[in-house]
Amino acid sequence: MKAVILSAGEGRRMRPLTLTKPKTMLPVAGKPIIQYNIEALRDSGITEILLIVKYKEKLVKDYFKDGKAFGVNISYKTQEEPAGTADAISYSKNFIKDDNLIVLNGDIILDKELISEIIADYESSQFDTLMVLTEVEDPSHYGVVEMQGILVKNIIEKPKKEDAPSNLINAGIYIFNKNIFDKIAITEVSPRGEFEITDSLILQIRDNKNIKGFITNKKWIDVGMPWDLLEINEIVIKQIKEDIKGKIEDGVTIHGKVFLDEGSILRSGVYIEGSVYVGKNCDIGPNSFIRGNSYFGDYVNVGNAVEIKNSIIMEHTNINHLSYIGDSMIGSYCNIGAGTNVANLRFDDKPVLMNVKGQKTNTGRRKLGSVIGDNVKTGINTSFSPGVTVGFNSFIGPGILLQKDVESNKIVLLKQQHTVDNLRK
Repeated sequence: MKAVILSAGEGRRMRPLTLTKPKTMLPVAGKPIIQYNIEALRDSGITEILLIVKYKEKLVKDYFKDGKAFGVNISYKTQEEPAGTADAISYSKNFIKDDNLIVLNGDIILDKELISEIIADYESSQFDTLMVLTEVEDPSHYGVVEMQGILVKNIIEKPKKEDAPSNLINAGIYIFNKNIFDKIAITEVSPRGEFEITDSLILQIRDNKNIKGFITNKKWIDVGMPWDLLEINEIVIKQIKEDIKGKIEDGVTIHGKVFLDEGSILRSGVYIEGSVYVGKNCDIGPNSFIRGNSYFGDYVNVGNAVEIKNSIIMEHTNINHLSYIGDSMIGSYCNIGAGTNVANLRFDDKPVLMNVKGQKTNTGRRKLGSVIGDNVKTGINTSFSPGVTVGFNSFIGPGILLQKDVESNKIVLLKQQHTVDNLRK
């Protein structure tokens, strides 16, 4: 069996984080999202992997190269146009020849055991296709599956909750034989202008081809929204193995597990509460308070008396002294000026709203700060309201209370009037 991982898209809902890198390369506890899938395949005995790429594909290729450093053989195909999942999978036709094919979306993180289980199930059955399903409370944001026994009888995209035939949704993991390419070849474009693999599956159903629904309760997380990245980091960092490769000065207090990579230092007075991942060559403290399940990429500097709670700080970013960062995601090569405050809680205690593709979206999170793109700089004493986003390469001047989103390549300055008078005697 061979594997294909779909990694061609940008992930527009994840902006501004994906303005400079593909969604599948966003970090989760020290690794890009897609690396977890590559390792899960490898650990299940699958070493021949094809990555379907397009958006900023050089970042993917430069990181994984031929795959040998990760114990696999990786090849690449570039999807010429963003024409949907069926079109993307069609690029693997010559890759598999007569083998069976396991297909994963590159923006999910799943339990390693799941891959082995579905391979064993597929190989012991006579089904043309196996489709992994998982149960959710509200299926209205997903492809919902109607079942008859163990067989998939229909797939309905994003129905209203009350109209959904079940709470079982498509997990974006499939095993196909080569017959799927016959159906992909006659799949028509969908209303949103793409060739969908779910439409190819419906053609299989109409042709009396058996599609087995494999229901799993194993861990499965789809990183579709910015706050999903925060959630998956929370989950994975809680499970990290403690490993201290760097230096911890006297006077550091740790209540939780810490991964401290080579060249990094926790300075005196740092207080850690919860699990924390610190990448290579980071400098944290002195006298900083790190809590929740926070992630620091390589070459991050955190200054004196900074508090960071449950946040993702990407590589080469500086968080300068006397700042507070709560439940936020900050991109690479940022400089957060002294006294910056990123708020994470609304006055009315309601869930935080965030703009996603131009629409105000309920994040479902009571605590959520800001999402800040790469190469953003803030002046001293800048404040961010909950749910604000800032595009890449923008500058937020000193003393600003930012309550609205800022696009990329913008500068925001505070206009002030000053009165200068003589001192009274």
